[in-house]
Amino acid sequence: MNNITNILLVEDDPNLGGLLKEFLLVKNYSVVLACDGMEGLRSFNSEKFDICILDVMLPQMDGFSLAKEIRKVNKSIPIIFLTAKSQHEDKIEGFKIGADDYITKPFSMEELLYRISAILKRVDGISDEIRDKNVDIGKYSYNFFKRSLIINNKVIKLTSKENQLLNLLVMSKGDIVTRTEALIKIWKSDSYFNSRSMDVYITKLRTHLKNDEKIEIVNVHGEGFKLID
Repeated sequence: MNNITNILLVEDDPNLGGLLKEFLLVKNYSVVLACDGMEGLRSFNSEKFDICILDVMLPQMDGFSLAKEIRKVNKSIPIIFLTAKSQHEDKIEGFKIGADDYITKPFSMEELLYRISAILKRVDGISDEIRDKNVDIGKYSYNFFKRSLIINNKVIKLTSKENQLLNLLVMSKGDIVTRTEALIKIWKSDSYFNSRSMDVYITKLRTHLKNDEKIEIVNVHGEGFKLID
């Protein structure tokens, strides 16, 4: 990534948009502010961005529609949704489109900064994994492409779901992976049945990782899981 992260911020509230832009500039980010969905799309198509922060309720083109257009051009750029809505269905819709995070208004500037930092760290981690292939998790060596964990020359083969779930935890190491995010990204639905299924796979991963006592997959009550090593 470039030394200066370039952010596309699309927010139709001029006061909030201006405050967010000024705050992020002070934190050494480069920011392009657009005030509606169509302007946001034009801005996205006119220059290179590292992350997009999109309000959901936008004039001319809503944030979900804008995200879909962005995903046609770039399937991997991180997207954070900002919204006054808190309905569960909206969050599911956002994750289905490919959102990396979802922040409900009102929120603190520091919270937004933390979430941006966490997502960019995750993206850097994915780039490292693609380049180096092996990732260290405590005493284990993890290879996403071979679906394997290796410790003391012993190879543990992972199922597809185990591999996807562990990869999501590794890419967010030290940060919370929400249940909704994991379920939508891996199972494509956050139904009760899939939620129970995910708990089974979490237990399986803990069993695979039991030979290093420093490794934990922590339950964060009411939110999700966190990998610590």
